[in-house]
Amino acid sequence: MKVKDILNEKGRELITIGANASIPDAAHKMMSRNIGALLVEEEGKLVGLITERDIVKILAKTNCDMGDITVRNIMVESDNLVVAEPEDEVEYVMAVMIQNAIRHIPIVEGGELIGILSIRDVVKTHVRKLKAEIHFLKEYISDKYF
Repeated sequence: MKVKDILNEKGRELITIGANASIPDAAHKMMSRNIGALLVEEEGKLVGLITERDIVKILAKTNCDMGDITVRNIMVESDNLVVAEPEDEVEYVMAVMIQNAIRHIPIVEGGELIGILSIRDVVKTHVRKLKAEIHFLKEYISDKYF
């Protein structure tokens, strides 16, 4: 299965926040949309990604004193983002996410952002594939095909 298959199933909505937004605004947006990451934009251009983990880390460092901290201050900048492409195999993307200890990966096609996948999206797809294989193997073992 390819990344594009997951995107077609889950949709390609891009939920963004401005780079100058406050951390509480980012946290509220994530909570209200039940997501763990936001794409960060500035003047219509992708400049980074902010995740729940980024927010937790800054809260721990600042003892909850958010002061003048903005999304820009803690986001992962776009130059440092690990990305995938629609034609990538899901197993490959899962391995990349595990190897880099990331939970969200932007999907880029022809230099343009077209979606984002979470580890949940990838694992859910992988589990569904494994369940189908197990079902087939159980039927095969039970001589259903003989």
